Amino acid sequence: MSMSGHGQMIRLPAGSVQLGSSEQHLDDVAASQHYKREWFEDESPQHSDPVQSFWIDRYPVTNAQYAEFCAATGYRTEAEVRGFGLLYGATYWDEVDGVSWRNPGGLDDSASDRPDHPVVHMAYADAAAYAAWAGKRLPTEAEWEYAAHGPAWLCWPWGDDWVPANANSAEYWYGEPISDFKAWHTWWARHRAASGGVPATTAVGRFSPVGDSPFGVSDMAGNVSEWTGSTYLLYDAARRYHPTYEMAAGRFKVLRGGSWMNFRFQMRTSERFASDPAYSSISIGFRCASDHGPGES
Repeated sequence: MSMSGHGQMIRLPAGSVQLGSSEQHLDDVAASQHYKREWFEDESPQHSDPVQSFWIDRYPVTNAQYAEFCAATGYRTEAEVRGFGLLYGATYWDEVDGVSWRNPGGLDDSASDRPDHPVVHMAYADAAAYAAWAGKRLPTEAEWEYAAHGPAWLCWPWGDDWVPANANSAEYWYGEPISDFKAWHTWWARHRAASGGVPATTAVGRFSPVGDSPFGVSDMAGNVSEWTGSTYLLYDAARRYHPTYEMAAGRFKVLRGGSWMNFRFQMRTSERFASDPAYSSISIGFRCASDHGPGES
């Protein structure tokens, strides 16, 4: 793939990555918003893992890139095959006929109108198929977090202080902090009334360079939640976690980064989402990684 434009990749050096969150940070998060600490407990214990040198896409895969893949291969995503996709309705997720990456917000909405926005409605297999076609793979969870904050832990890719103008989040559109579901739902009702539920994705790199990670990787917080290639595992097999996480361990895949629908605490570099690999929605996309640089074998 090209080193220019949306196909640009960045080489990350071998090193050690600090994964997860400190106990103090988890206490602070629990005290700052409406979810209990047990919902973030899978970020503990904080620990270091080695990371080999690798390459990662600077940006999430775009609608234009995914269209090129589908045109070349005839690939049909899982949402296209089953005939419906997930949109968030007035109060919860709705199954809407005809919705897929091609028509992400409904039949009247076309991804071709936003070629430089990240592709959405991606199930794990859809992301993996593109990565294989491109001669790449999905990043591991450790690689993703390393790319997001570097070897030393940071709460968000740019630092430990939240800056609304640095990322595509619900708070960016709402114009004020969101710390509970009531405030989020107020924002969502406003967005849905104005847009009909069309995704509020932004062109990749829109928040660069201020929102970039220390390695210069863009959109690691917000815009779209991103699939990693890792199976969801708990950081300490001897520790007790919420039963939901223990059920998901070994079965689900890991999503990272949060999306345009999330508020700041769901976009932290160490926030983990365990997801059924068959799941896709209006807020899920991906980026690729590789052991080799563009043009190398």
